[in-house]
Amino acid sequence: MSVSKIAGLLLSSAAMVAGHGFVSGAVVDGTYHGGFIVTSYNYMDQVPENIGWAEKATDTGFIDGSGYSSPDIICHKEATPGAISAEVKAGGSVELQWTQWPESHHGPVITYMANCNGDCSSVDKTSLKFFKIHEAGLIDGSNAPGKWASDDLIAANNSATVTIPSGIASGNYVLRHEIIALHSAGEQNGAQNYPQCINLKVTGGGSDTPSGTLGTDLYKAADPGILVNIYTSMSSYDIPGPALYTGASSGGSPSPSTTPAASAPTTASASSTVSASPIPSSSSFPSSHPHPSRTRTITGRPTHSHSSSATSIPTSAPTLSLPGGPEPVFTDAPSVTKSASATQVTDEPAEQTAAPTDVAITVGSPGGQSAQSSAPAGGDASGPSATAAPVPVTTSGPASGSSDDSDWSSYLSSLSADQLLGVIRSTLKWLVSENKVHARDLSS
Repeated sequence: MSVSKIAGLLLSSAAMVAGHGFVSGAVVDGTYHGGFIVTSYNYMDQVPENIGWAEKATDTGFIDGSGYSSPDIICHKEATPGAISAEVKAGGSVELQWTQWPESHHGPVITYMANCNGDCSSVDKTSLKFFKIHEAGLIDGSNAPGKWASDDLIAANNSATVTIPSGIASGNYVLRHEIIALHSAGEQNGAQNYPQCINLKVTGGGSDTPSGTLGTDLYKAADPGILVNIYTSMSSYDIPGPALYTGASSGGSPSPSTTPAASAPTTASASSTVSASPIPSSSSFPSSHPHPSRTRTITGRPTHSHSSSATSIPTSAPTLSLPGGPEPVFTDAPSVTKSASATQVTDEPAEQTAAPTDVAITVGSPGGQSAQSSAPAGGDASGPSATAAPVPVTTSGPASGSSDDSDWSSYLSSLSADQLLGVIRSTLKWLVSENKVHARDLSS
């Protein structure tokens, strides 16, 4: 078995744990529109009307080279048209929001459009002829497996923004957006295509009616950009599919079919980075379905909040004083922060604000005694500091003014600076641990 196949199999197994993503919605000219939630809508009797094409890939899987002549390659497995369309001005932008994307799945990000020549909600997908409006591939191939457009998509909150060509005629279009994962592409039919489709109504357009290519003719299994080993240094990459439409990116010239490494930021693919989108109102998207789980912090997207009891920190717990910066805040509850322009939702414990190189640690007690130590920020304690005696735990009694407080003060005063630092680190690790045992449970 070849090295590329072994590497691809290992990365595929790891990705099965993380899961693949799908386009859950899009911000079209500043307005959010919900898409087809493949992980929940397939199990509902009544699905809210949305712009996304319904499809049956409930495992969020892929289409490979063996399916390039099948209608499944057009808008994914057994896809059917979306019920409604999102209106966008010619020259406007569409931000496509993926739920998540595995970092191991490197590859190009490609976007097409096809004129429905009528109502997209009833169009025959096999008749659609797609023209390419955006492509981005290899960014830097000097160190295998390289940096790819998919990596830029991850860095942009799992989103890609494309520009609707200003010269195309007004009308109803299907936008086909796709990531091709190349981690197993060194073998025949190893490339993985993840096509996603939404309906658009273009207004204020020009007179261009670009010729296109049937979805079943976009790729061949032996295309240079499909059958490729990314586990070797690469100076260029052939982005698969037809040439970029000459009017893409508001009249820009097409990118060359072979993109040299580190050239992507200067081509039309630069539009793949995205700024935070406006917060959609609660009426802009259905509230009856659970939002797909995310592995990254998502900005400017509708999500359902989570509730959880925050960890209670004893009044006599040690405090950190960080010179030149705010004190860190720890919680094991999911945090939701709203502002006038964006929403942040995360299911992970809040991270500590970056601290300066030297951190001064001060521990106070009711009796006024204190001990100080300084150590480099970050890293784990080693040597004697890593074996400091455990912190005594009080399971009952008043919060302050008791003999327990005296014991606490005496205990802290007896520690060396290194032991004290170890206690503080152990306490902080306990606070951010997802599987902690609370003090109230220790007595049971």
